[in-house]
Amino acid sequence: MASPRGSTRVRHGTSHVALVLIAVLLLTSARLTLGASRRLLELYKPPASALLTYHNGAVLQGRIPVSILWYGRFTPAQKAVVTEFLQSLTAASQAPTPSVSQWWNTINQLYLSKAPRRGSSANGAEVALAGQVSDEACSLGKRLTLAQLPQLAARAGPKKGGIALVLTAQDVAVEGFCMSRCGLHGSDAKAETAYIWVGNSATQCPGQCAWPFHQPPYGPQTPALVPPSGDVGVDGMVINIASMVAGTVTNPFRDGFYQGDKDAPLEAATACTGVYGSGAYPGFAGNLAVDRATGASYNANGARGRKYLLPALFDPETSTCSTLV
Repeated sequence: MASPRGSTRVRHGTSHVALVLIAVLLLTSARLTLGASRRLLELYKPPASALLTYHNGAVLQGRIPVSILWYGRFTPAQKAVVTEFLQSLTAASQAPTPSVSQWWNTINQLYLSKAPRRGSSANGAEVALAGQVSDEACSLGKRLTLAQLPQLAARAGPKKGGIALVLTAQDVAVEGFCMSRCGLHGSDAKAETAYIWVGNSATQCPGQCAWPFHQPPYGPQTPALVPPSGDVGVDGMVINIASMVAGTVTNPFRDGFYQGDKDAPLEAATACTGVYGSGAYPGFAGNLAVDRATGASYNANGARGRKYLLPALFDPETSTCSTLV
């Protein structure tokens, strides 16, 4: 499907749910860095065709305000998991290592510090939660098209140089969700804003969009891991939000850091889909930390004692997937 007309661009691609676990099955320890997903959080990874490099465009730097639109019903506990993840991205969270802020600093070191400083923005970036809006009644209905996502993003009220984060509840269907994507990011170049959409897959496709917290529909059927918050759908959302945030700040307008076709590229996190810890292989997320009290698997500590599972980040200099553990 072509992007909607106008200055707002939507990144998306095509694949089939039957190919979801091909991404895992084709992943071998010798080719971890060549695994691919498209600009959206694609479920199928084609062979890599070029190195992930900088294309001289803008990245998001300095203070990055993030505004959230909760579309559909989310409990206070679910919202807290997400908002505290965003708050954990700053060094001020003071979480023990390995930490969410350490993961974020890797993005700064591997990508943002390599881009030229623009205007008064400092090299690197810091995320700040700018506001939250709820649409629990689902004013546009519970079946959304990609063309409606920019409209929802605008309701979040993103600031210049910021990100609108559109999160859809587990009973909301979005075009291509589960069939070809778990989330996406796009931008409005004229307004100098970006947006991200991620859906809660708990009742629709947890095996595709919340793995490894749910067994996949195909491929190796290893036991599902225990999610840190106890909520499979929301902890899966955090993985996908993290992937999309990494792609958004490093390649917001299709001319930043990416690999391959700019309309369907690999980015900082999506180039390492399925890798969460050292030693990852097909059906195995990698060597992770385990909470002794809950049995939950994680690789990053966050604010207020939170624990999260975050995706590996591609290191352009070594062509490897960099993990926290």
